[in-house]
Amino acid sequence: MSTPPVPSSPFERFRHIVVEGPIGAGKTTLARKLAERFGARPVLEEPEGNPFLERFYRDGARYALPTQLFFLFQRVNQLRDLAQRDLFSQAVVGDFLLDKDPLFARLTLADDELALYQQIFANLQPQAPVPDLVIYLQAQPDQLVNRVRQRGIAMEADISEAYLRELTEAYSRFFYHYENAPLMIVNTERLNPVSREEDFTMLVRQIVELRGRRSFFNRAD
Repeated sequence: MSTPPVPSSPFERFRHIVVEGPIGAGKTTLARKLAERFGARPVLEEPEGNPFLERFYRDGARYALPTQLFFLFQRVNQLRDLAQRDLFSQAVVGDFLLDKDPLFARLTLADDELALYQQIFANLQPQAPVPDLVIYLQAQPDQLVNRVRQRGIAMEADISEAYLRELTEAYSRFFYHYENAPLMIVNTERLNPVSREEDFTMLVRQIVELRGRRSFFNRAD
């Protein structure tokens, strides 16, 4: 059976889309695919630029704070640059939501470090533009563990299964309460918009036809 044609661009309605999800959910790959397919500007995380990240995966207690702060400043700078260049001059798709940044801090920082981080975050958060749509990729912890192991990134080799489970639960809680932008929750257990063209087409159609502030997209078969 032939794949149905891709519907009109989702960026006609949503000029700034963010794809989110825990490590291994596929957010960066999907964001890149949307950017390439529809000519949007990608604004992506740069984990390889964080000099503390590999050390954090080996010794989380020691390197959590510098890792967290480096990512916070990095992301704020990317978003500040985006706002200064006129967000509406070109469609944009990103793979991180600044509002979610404290999620990691609460998982990894000691109480005094968390208090310091929260003060810094509160001062920087207003500089970030609110996206027009957030796509949250849901995945089960077992799926994430398998995907992280399969992609074989050296610095991720020390990520524990327990950490991925905690992270998955934290994402679920965060997006259960998220209301700052329209939200599409995509269950990736049977849906693979990154690797299957039919699923990608279905996702794009869901975005184009989205109504309301919150929707759920799942593939039952």
